[in-house]
Formats: sequence, C-alpha cells, structure tokens
Amino acid sequence: MLERNYRRRQGEIDIIAREGDTLVFVEVKTCRSASFGEPENWVDFRKQQRIGRAAACYLQQHNLEETPCRFDVVAVTLKGPEASVRHIRDAFWL
Repeated sequence: MLERNYRRRQGEIDIIAREGDTLVFVEVKTCRSASFGEPENWVDFRKQQRIGRAAACYLQQHNLEETPCRFDVVAVTLKGPEASVRHIRDAFWL
C-alpha cells in the first residue's frame, strides 16, 4: 500500500497500492444491507471519472505517467458481526 485516502480537488482514491509493476487504484464501498443494491454497483460512470482524474493527478505528481495501472473495487457487505468482502480486479477501464 502506497497511499490511503488520496484526495485532490479532482477526486479521491481510497487506496493506492502496487502489485508488481502495476499501480492499483482501489475504490472501497461498504454497505449494511442490499437494500440499495450491491456496493460495487455504486461505482457508476461519474464516480469512475472522478477516480480517473485523481489517478491522473497522482501519476503526474509522482512522474509515473508511463506506469501500468488498473482500477479495482473492494465491496464490503456487513451483516451483524460478519462481513462479506469481494475484490473486483479491473473493475473498470478509463
């Protein structure tokens, strides 16, 4: 893990990590019930664009524009004391 809660005016990224040579930008969504759908579905096109703009800032700020990267989503559903965690690799492309 390289960064947590990376915030810029353009957007926010919950986690920035490295897996091998790839930078991974991770959006974490948590819910207590499925009343509003699965949490991974909350990362709509608009949210993806904001994450992408923040990722571009991070890449430029650290001179990493040529570094391979991907966008993942971690969906957490809480049910009482238990949690279900789903990691969706390459959840979206920009």
